[in-house]
Amino acid sequence: MDKLLIRGGRSLQGEVLVSGAKNAALPELCAALLTAEPVTLLNVPQLQDVSTMLKLIRNMGVAAERADDGTVHINASALSTPEAPYELVKTMRASVLALGPLLARFGEATVSLPGGCAIGSRPVDQHIKGLAAMGAEIVVEHGYMIAKLPAGWKRLKGARITTDMVTVTGTENFLMAAALAEGETVLENAAQEPEISDLAEMLIAMGAKIEGHGTSRIRIQGVDKLHGCTHRVVADRIEAGTFLCAVAATGGNVLLRHGRADHLDAVIEKLREAGATVQAMDGGVRVQSAGGATLKAQGFRTTEYPGFPTDMQAQFMALNCIAQGTATVTETIFENRFMHVNELVRLGAKIQTDGKVAVIEGTPRLSGATVMATDLRASASLVIAGLVADGETVVDRIYHLDRGYDCMEAKLRGIGADIERLKA
Repeated sequence: MDKLLIRGGRSLQGEVLVSGAKNAALPELCAALLTAEPVTLLNVPQLQDVSTMLKLIRNMGVAAERADDGTVHINASALSTPEAPYELVKTMRASVLALGPLLARFGEATVSLPGGCAIGSRPVDQHIKGLAAMGAEIVVEHGYMIAKLPAGWKRLKGARITTDMVTVTGTENFLMAAALAEGETVLENAAQEPEISDLAEMLIAMGAKIEGHGTSRIRIQGVDKLHGCTHRVVADRIEAGTFLCAVAATGGNVLLRHGRADHLDAVIEKLREAGATVQAMDGGVRVQSAGGATLKAQGFRTTEYPGFPTDMQAQFMALNCIAQGTATVTETIFENRFMHVNELVRLGAKIQTDGKVAVIEGTPRLSGATVMATDLRASASLVIAGLVADGETVVDRIYHLDRGYDCMEAKLRGIGADIERLKA
């Protein structure tokens, strides 16, 4: 497995180009399954999860070509196998997003129960509940969700769907399924993430009738057919937030080109309270900081968008480790998302956890060591900690990082970090 070698202590200066969002690109690749016409996606990030999703849809008989500039051409006119097998989806939870489009267009789907990061329970029961409300007959057996329309049905039927919890992938599955359903579907308690709004805009470009995306109630009027489109994937707010935390912690002055400050309000507010300067600008976001010794620790509680994102909890915790004072962090989304804590402690961080609560006492310095990445965002937190630690830090098992960050070490090196990839 590849590793990252980081020599800490350098401030960061210059510009970083923020890539397209993983959490928008993956559902949008699945949305291309809804039409037999060609779909072109622009600004698709070069990530392992994207490669896995492309392999998955090609396995179904879909033509999918990917260019180095982030353009992906998809043609699902010859889709012949509406199935997502375990071998292709075991590493990626987003595979569940194939369920809604396949069921809506073909009236059947067989999708393996998904894998992904081991950060806690993420049940698919809400997906099943919502699609069942639209008339789907779904059974789970031998590790697969097997879905079909009732005998005599040609399309799913619109319904009012109220989930028991806010679910991002559930909202996305229902959006895609409802676009081709008969009649109106109303999604209550819908997730409001920017990636969902981006998916809705793509579906609208394909001919879907959707309103209310970006709010907790979304209305979809089903149409008979969707057509092809060209759509640009929205910038990755979590990648941007990760670089904001990295610059704040190390000190420096960096422009995040294409970063969207309006998608990171909760994170930016905490960074400003910590002592960093963050400015929204034409074409991006600029962050300036004098570094860890000048920062003040900030407590926060993760919650659904537009609150503080769970996907930024680990990165901000790394910043808190070297800030002045003590901060309390409460994780409310996933029950197993403090796995980075023990690795940060190996670098000298002072952290105590009790269930969903972590108390971080800032320390003036961290010291380099070998640490192991346990999940995608934990990987990013260890990189940030390594950037500020004395000496050398080796981050092992960075395949997690490659699942969600496009050329992270190259981007960091471009703004002054001393970081290199050690090939397995």
